[in-house]
Amino acid sequence: MQSPGDREGAAESGPEPPVSRAYLDSSSTEPLHPAARETLLAALDRGYADPRRLHHEGRDARLLLDNARAVVADCLGVRPREVGFTASGTDAVHRGLLGLTTDPDSSGIVHSAVEHSSVLHAVQWRDSPAHGRIPVDTLGRVDPYAVEQAAWADGVGAIAVQTANQEVGTLQPVDDIDPPPTVALFVDAAAAAGRVPLPRRWDVLAASAHKWGGPAGVGVLAVRGGSWSTPFPGEHDGLDAPGFANVPGALASAAALQAVLAEQEAVADRQFRQVERIRRALAALPDTEVLGDPVDRLPHLVTFSCLYVSGDELVTGLDRRGFAVASGSACTASTLEPSHVLAAMGALTHGNVRVSVSRDTTEDEVDRLCAAITEVVTEVRRSVGL
Repeated sequence: MQSPGDREGAAESGPEPPVSRAYLDSSSTEPLHPAARETLLAALDRGYADPRRLHHEGRDARLLLDNARAVVADCLGVRPREVGFTASGTDAVHRGLLGLTTDPDSSGIVHSAVEHSSVLHAVQWRDSPAHGRIPVDTLGRVDPYAVEQAAWADGVGAIAVQTANQEVGTLQPVDDIDPPPTVALFVDAAAAAGRVPLPRRWDVLAASAHKWGGPAGVGVLAVRGGSWSTPFPGEHDGLDAPGFANVPGALASAAALQAVLAEQEAVADRQFRQVERIRRALAALPDTEVLGDPVDRLPHLVTFSCLYVSGDELVTGLDRRGFAVASGSACTASTLEPSHVLAAMGALTHGNVRVSVSRDTTEDEVDRLCAAITEVVTEVRRSVGL
């Protein structure tokens, strides 16, 4: 039994002070933008009805959905009828890419080796002997000429090249690709939309609202021209996913995209400098490889690999110090499979960590992170006798 003196001493020492948290996993999902939050709350009171109904409430919901479509179209530089809303970015990728390859005689897909897993799954599902996987260099960049040459093969109907890589941040030379006249260009812009200017040259584009600060569960599919048709049987031939439309989510996503584009240049400049500081700190660590293009990259993201240290150990150690970061292959980390992106680059596929600052990341958080990374790496290596 504790004496009063013991209890007094325990009260004086008290519990450990809470760790100050810094969210540095915005490549997975950006915190909800204030513009999205405000719009979402307002739209929940008006956009609850089925926008396909003819009654007043249905027409009101339709008006909100059409407004969201018009805003997103303006942000992407297309016409409203060329924009659709899907259940997620993955859904947009699958519909967009598979809808370009419905003809059995041109169902082949040429793609870079570092595309998002959703693209690779769509390629696998669309079984075709004309598929082509194009390798990348050590920075994760594909050769546009190699893509063009592969696209001239018989049976190819689409090219899939991302705007920027979701794991290492390297920007891809999409506008340098000149596809054959009969081959459509599909662009996965999920990692880049709202972060950097998007490429001008594409036929179909997919994006995901939660990546730019919109709510989760909203994807965007944009289609130029008439080369696309719905890939799944029994569905209408529109761009929107079937089922009940998420009107509040679409409107909030549009508001967030409009807001982030208005502040894109200033935020990107600040984030680029913050990540540059992290890259310099990492470069000073022995046996540590900083991945991706150091300049021609997404402004908010850096990935690094450390010898003799597992990614899980780094993530856990940084989490204990208050930093939320990621490891493994983007969107497939839970499978414990090595990153196909890093493997394609010839980089270490274990011991990798991905840091992605958000629009609210402070300079103090960057300073503390740089110190924490050095502490964790040193601590883990010392624990194994290094």
